[in-house]
Amino acid sequence: MNLGELAALGTALCWTGSSLVFEIAARRVGSLAVNLIRVTLALGWLAVLALLTRGQLLPTDATAAQWGWLALSGLVGLVLGDLCQFRAFVEIGARRTLVISTTTPVFAAALGWLTLGEALHGRDLAGIAIIVAGVVLVVRARASGAPTAPARAAAVRGLLLGLGGAIGQAGGLALAKHGLAGYHPVAGNQIRMLAALAGFALVVTAARWWPSVTGAVRDRRALAFTGVGALLGPTLGVALSLYAIARAGTGVAAALMSLSPVLILPVAWWRGERVGAAGAAGALLAVAGVVLLSWPA
Repeated sequence: MNLGELAALGTALCWTGSSLVFEIAARRVGSLAVNLIRVTLALGWLAVLALLTRGQLLPTDATAAQWGWLALSGLVGLVLGDLCQFRAFVEIGARRTLVISTTTPVFAAALGWLTLGEALHGRDLAGIAIIVAGVVLVVRARASGAPTAPARAAAVRGLLLGLGGAIGQAGGLALAKHGLAGYHPVAGNQIRMLAALAGFALVVTAARWWPSVTGAVRDRRALAFTGVGALLGPTLGVALSLYAIARAGTGVAAALMSLSPVLILPVAWWRGERVGAAGAAGALLAVAGVVLLSWPA
């Protein structure tokens, strides 16, 4: 395994770790507060990463069009998408949410077909079918004992929120494609995060949730978990993914970076979560579908 492939695997590990710590933080202080704090901390980490990779702290060299596309991408992908995903962490946990998030390339492919006229070939459709089958297996897998009415309601909410997160992230990716054309991806991510910070601040203000955010900042345990997640996901994860794409084959990098739903399984078992054969098989199927869908023709 070369350095590029190791970086791709490291990306998946970072995204797995960030999902787990964000789940813990969101259960303690709420998903909206965690998102606002996460974006604020991530902007600091990204500024350091931008200085190291391009010698510039802020994306002041972006054009107005790039700012527009990337800001819109941040609002759709990070505010709408991540707000849904983080709430799904609370409802159904990181393991199931990560499997549901494998539908992001499905929705991205559908958006590309509908809005950009991008063709969907037989292999793409096969990948989509495999992903859907994997998600269905995981969602339908039962925990030990008879499910209670509140548990069933939480499962439905988690599924809908997870799908909402995937749709938001797919829309954010489609919009980012326009803004990142010919522009540095780290700087582009800074613009997306700045827009997300403004978006989350507006939501918190409209909902009058600033006291909850203040309380979340005072919760040292939640703040520590959020800080670790902000370092792992949007900072180290982004840096390693960029290195992987540059140094490893596109298909191999995409395959290794999509392993989070599988990598989280040992952690789920260690935490005492009953995964079961159907849950494990569903995660493997979903990852296989992502690999098939993202592997270059």
